[in-house]
This record gives sequence, C-alpha cells and structure tokens, in this order.
Amino acid sequence: MIEQHLATLPIILPLIAAPIALILGRSMLTWAFATLVSALSCIASWQLLMITLSDGALSYALGGWPPPWGIELNVDVTNAFVLLAVSAMSTLVLIYSKDSIEKEINTSNHSLYYTAHLLCLTGLSGMLITGDAFNLFVFLEISSLATYTLVSLASDRRCLTATFRYLVMGTIGATFILIGVGMLYMKTGTLNMADLSTKMAAFESNRTLNTGLAFIMVGVSLKLALFPLHMWLPAAYTHAPSSVTAFLASTATKVAVYVMIRFIFSVFGASHVFETMSMEIILMILAIVAIFKCSYMATVQSNVKTLLAYSSVAQIGYMVLGISLVSIPGLMSGLIHIFNHALMKGALFMAVGAVFYRMGSVNIEAFKGLGKKMPLTMAAFTIAGLSIIGVPLTAGFVSKWYLVTAALEQDLWIVAALVLLGSLLAVVYIGRVLEAAYFQEPPESQDANNIKEVPWLMLMPMWILVLANIYFGINTSLTVEAATSASQWLFQGYNPAGVAL
Repeated sequence: MIEQHLATLPIILPLIAAPIALILGRSMLTWAFATLVSALSCIASWQLLMITLSDGALSYALGGWPPPWGIELNVDVTNAFVLLAVSAMSTLVLIYSKDSIEKEINTSNHSLYYTAHLLCLTGLSGMLITGDAFNLFVFLEISSLATYTLVSLASDRRCLTATFRYLVMGTIGATFILIGVGMLYMKTGTLNMADLSTKMAAFESNRTLNTGLAFIMVGVSLKLALFPLHMWLPAAYTHAPSSVTAFLASTATKVAVYVMIRFIFSVFGASHVFETMSMEIILMILAIVAIFKCSYMATVQSNVKTLLAYSSVAQIGYMVLGISLVSIPGLMSGLIHIFNHALMKGALFMAVGAVFYRMGSVNIEAFKGLGKKMPLTMAAFTIAGLSIIGVPLTAGFVSKWYLVTAALEQDLWIVAALVLLGSLLAVVYIGRVLEAAYFQEPPESQDANNIKEVPWLMLMPMWILVLANIYFGINTSLTVEAATSASQWLFQGYNPAGVAL
C-alpha cells in the first residue's frame, strides 16, 4: 500500500504536518514532531533513489487521472538524487535548530518557524518531482513564501530589509517563470512536461517558444542566484537565523539548479537549447565570472556569513559551468557538486551559527582564538572549508576533479585552469577565518569563561555533515553512480558533434 504511493510521501508528509506543527504550539513538542516528519520524508527519498537506480523512472498519476490531463509526479534518478540531499539536510537542520533558534528567534515564533520549515520542504520536494510545469510554479511559490517567512523571523531587524529585497527579486523571478510557462501553454495547449517536450519537437524554431525559454531561464537564474542576478542572496543569508541560512544554502539554490536542468534537458531538449539557441556560451561566461567575481567578494568580507554567502554564488558557478560543457562528464560533475556543496555549506553555516550562539557575532574578530575555546566547532569549519577548497579526500575534491576532467576531455584547457584558480581564491577566504581562529589571540575584553562548545544537538548534525564530506570524498560509489545514471538518462538521444559522451 505505502509502496504504491511512495512518490507522494515527500510532498504529503510535510504538507499535512505543517498546520499540525502550528497547532501543537509548545516548542519542544513541535521540534520533535517536525524532525520526525522530515526524517520520514528522508527515508522515503532514499527508497525512491534505490528504486529508480534499480528499476528506472517512476510515474504516479494523482487521483488516478492519467497524464497529460491529470497531475503527474515523475521520479527519476536525477530528482531522486537531489530529493535525498534536500530531505537529509532538512532533518539535520531541524535537529540543529532546537538550541540555535533559542538565541535567534523569539519564543512566540518557534511554532511558526517549524511550520514554515515544513512548508518550505513541501515546496522544494514538489518542485523536484512534479511532472507538470504549472504545478512546478505552485510549489515554487509555496517554498518561496515559506522562505520569506523564515528569513524574517530573526531577532535582528535588518532581516526585514533583507526579506523585502528577497521578496521583490523572488517575485520577479517567479513572474518570469509564470510568463514563460504561459507561453508554452499558449503554443502547445499542455502543461505536462513530457507532453510539452513531445509537442514542442514538432516546431523546428518558434518565436513564442524561444521567448518562453528566455523568460524561464531568466526567472530560474534569479531563483538560483546566478551572477549577475544574485544580489538578493548575500543579504538574505547574512541576516536570516543561522539554521535558516544553513537550510537555504544547502537546498533552495540546488533545487533551482535542478529546475534549470529539467527545463533544458526534459522540456526544451538539449539540441534546441545548446545548438539552436547557443545558450551554453552564455552559461559558461556567467559561470566563470561568478566563480571569480564572487570568490573575490568573499575574500574582502568581514562578516563570515556574508563571506560564505558570496562563496555560495561562486559555487553555483561551478554547477552551471558543468551544465554548460554539454557532455555527460560535465553534467555529472554539476550534479555531484549539487550534492557535495549541500554537505559543505550546511556544515560551514552550522559552524558559523555555533560561533554566533556563543559569541553573539560572526565577524572575523569574533573568531580570534576560537581554535582553543571551541575546538570541535572550528575543526568542523576547517574540514568543511578544506572541502570547499577542493582538497583531496574531501567531497569537494571529487566534484572539482570531474569538472576539470570534463573540461580537459573537450580540450578546454583554459576552463580547467580557471577552475583551479577559483579554488585558490577559496584558500584565501577560508584561510582568513582559520588564521583568526588558530593564530590570533582573543581580545582582552573577552570573557573567556563564557566561551565553550555549543550543546551536542548543534554539534551532532554539524559533525555528521563533516564526516559525510570525508566519506563521500573517499567512497564515491553512490554519488558517481547516481550522477552518471542521471546524466546518461538526460542526454539520451542527444550526441553533439565533437563532444565525448
């Protein structure tokens, strides 16, 4: 019975649980309930990934109405892979949240926090597995509204300005996507993605469809914070509560990258997007500029959350660069980096949140001497930072290795060299924090007795992510197998001349 409806569980479970969490009211009870629901969603996501790896893609018709008339859920290796990352990060962040939000969110808003978190998980899961273009927009709006709420819950009033900017940019992006979807419907008369792909193949080149593609790509680029449409992200990540930043940095932008992949490969078709529209050139240029511009911006920040926010925009550049290579190894590197970056950035933002919990600040000045006072937290930051840089035996090395290999297979030596140079900039901005923590003395005015490690419920999920960074840097069987299967499935029937598949 449950197996028949397994594809619906990642959406239905958090959607039903969200209003219940608001009714429960008591912070401890709501936390336990939300964490349990998120864990069940994670188990369902794992089962879906195992099924798609062994048996292929799943299709589920909601209400028994067959597609294209009814709403369809489609689960394949690609979205099951990202879905597992999103639900796992949601569970770990909820465990971390119990103590973290005590210092950053008013007690009266704790139930609202867990409710918004579950709604955000609902929206992100729905965006990943829906087979309907309009329902993708609906789930996008559910996750966006929940995200605006989450960012605005911080005690720091500057979060309201950040939320307003995020809301304006997010609304513009959603509007672009809706207009694009409307154009596709106007021309084809369908919203089912598989049906859209079939009907659009009948048009060799159509101005309405090309305009729809342009609207959707700009809207999705705003949502995933692709340079130069990323300006909402640094302020939102800086002023949101630490647990919210950890959740958004490791999930929301990754799902938006997946949506871009879905529209390119499953709706419009790689041959139309890359050969007819030549969008790989635009994506490659924006990705490389993002890597260098935002890595440089990270090196000059004094607020470590802002530093990591600019780092996130740079890392999105690596994912988009993999897509722009238009090859199975390139796309595979982008998909692996989606998964690995969730592990790295989740651990880094949790470590920074731990510092805020004890120090009340995340400026680099507050990190001075913490290598001795908070050794577990700073060790977690160090290992996750090494993973961002791409040091061997960490997850970050694996995705960058495949990205460089994919570039070299196409004789793009300059691109490979730029990827390596971008990693050197990561050495600079991560190194600034580590230098303050391990090689500088704390200010004399600091009360040393109050500085100690954070509660174990904050340390545990942080170190699970750190160990995952090491594990997936040594054992790549799951990530490489899933990413390879997903890339081969997305590229089926497409073999551009001169590109090694």
